[in-house]
Parts: sequence; C-alpha cells; structure tokens
Amino acid sequence: MESQFVDWLLARLPRDPRLEVPPGDDAAVLRPPAGRRTVVTVDLLTEGVDFLLGGDTTPARVGHKALAVNLSDLAAMGARPEAAVVAVALPREGAAALGKGIHAGLAPLAARFGMTIAGGDTNTWDGPLVISVTAIGSVPPGAAWRRDGARPGDLLVVTGPCGGSLLGRHLDVEPRCHEALAIAARFVVRAAIDISDGLSLDLARMMRASGTRGLVDLARVPIHPDAERRSRLADGVSPLEHALGDGEDFELLLALAEADARALVADPPAGIAPVIFGEVVAGTGLVARHADGSTHPLQPRGWLHDGA
Repeated sequence: MESQFVDWLLARLPRDPRLEVPPGDDAAVLRPPAGRRTVVTVDLLTEGVDFLLGGDTTPARVGHKALAVNLSDLAAMGARPEAAVVAVALPREGAAALGKGIHAGLAPLAARFGMTIAGGDTNTWDGPLVISVTAIGSVPPGAAWRRDGARPGDLLVVTGPCGGSLLGRHLDVEPRCHEALAIAARFVVRAAIDISDGLSLDLARMMRASGTRGLVDLARVPIHPDAERRSRLADGVSPLEHALGDGEDFELLLALAEADARALVADPPAGIAPVIFGEVVAGTGLVARHADGSTHPLQPRGWLHDGA
C-alpha cells in the first residue's frame, strides 16, 4: 500500500522552482530565497487528542488543519510561507483512502498560500492517525516577529473575535499569513503570537516573554458569535470567558506602539477586523479592567498541553 500511495502522491505534487531536488529522492533540496532568513516550525496532530475522525470531521478537514496551524505559526512570525514536509502514520484499515483524503485538504491550502510540498514520509500501523507537518517560511534579516518585544505603553490588538471554536472553526483554521505580511509592510510589530491555546493564556505567554503586564479591557474583548452560541448551550460559561479561554481561534495577537495600533485598526488589511482590547504596562501577569475602571488580577485560561 505504502509504495502505491507514494507513487500516487508524487504524481500530484506540482514542481516548484524553489526545489533544486524535488520530492521523490532521499531528501528535497530547497533553494533559500536570496537575502532572507529561514523560519521553521512543526506541529503534530494525533487522533483522539486533536481531532476525532468521523461525521463532519473528514480526513480532508484534518489535512487542512494540520497545515493551517503551521501556517498560523509562520504568520505569528511575520514570515512568508515557502515549503512544507508532511509525515503521516496511517491506521492500516483504509490507509490509502485516508491518505488521499488528507492530501485533498492539504494541497489546496498550500497552493493558496504559495507553499510547495517538498516531501515527507508515510507509515501504517495499528494505532490512530498521526500527522506531523514541518513548515518553512522566510523573513528579511532581523524582521521576524517575536513574543518578547512588548513595551509599556504599547496597545494590544487582536485581528478578530475569539471563542467558541469547537463548534467547527477549530478544524477550518484560516491562517493570517497574507494579513501578517500586509501588516509587516506598514507597521513595526513589537511582539506577536497566534491564539492557539486561548486569548488570555497566549497573552500571558507574550507578557512573560516581554517582562511586562497585560491590561485587558473586558468590555473591548471581541467575542465571536460561536462563543455566544456555546454559552447558550447552557454550559455555565459566559461568552466572555469563552473568548478569553477557548483557544484554537488562530487570530493574531499583536503589541504595537499606540499610533501604529490605531492606524492598523482604522485601516486594516482586507479579511480582518482588528480590535484594540488592552495595553501593555509595567509589571507582570495580567490585569482585567472593567467598564467602571476597577481592576482585578486576571487568571490566564486556555488549553495546557500535557507536560507544558
């Protein structure tokens, strides 16, 4: 099965001038873009932990997500997508159909973001589906966005509403690569992170890396309609709590100087509706501010991976 599937796959991988040696050899050879730095990220998704196959969770949606979460990491670095390698451990039963379904979700997304699939590896076993994608991007020297540059006085911007992703958006991830490149072309982004594990948790990570405190205006946190829907399902969690802690929104969280933040919100790139929801101040941790001006410590909430 494996040899036949690899032959099928190689016949469908488009040739790309960035690959000096294309897929099918022991390794691909990538031509790095001239005068740029290489950005590398990897994510591994496991059935039963990151997704449950069946029903609406098709192999194509899993393939889409596996690449999209890596593209979101590149977006959080302000990087341009270049190439990816994909490794899958397929359950023995129905392995070929499963592999083809994953490709059907992954390939169109790679094409949309101008990324070449440089190769990878396949295996079959008696366990669940496991898929690992390593994505490669590029940035100009010294231009990579980082988590550790936020300064007191910066404003906090999120590129879209948060919460309720488990109603379906956690699979149909829309990485903000094009928007990140458009923002990078116009503004100096002091710090950035993508919201994978929860708005408050990922903000706390940015503040910890920067040695600063995040002041969150609760009334200004953008709440996704899905968060409202989840709250109406009588789960005992408010829409705001969903927005702060659900995770898998894959919007970008940015810290910018005040003038840049306000200019971005006033004239954003197409496809996003950025919102200023707080500011960076001296100190550590997170603080919530209510509409009446009162404040209290904000405990970060979100998805904590085992061992994190």
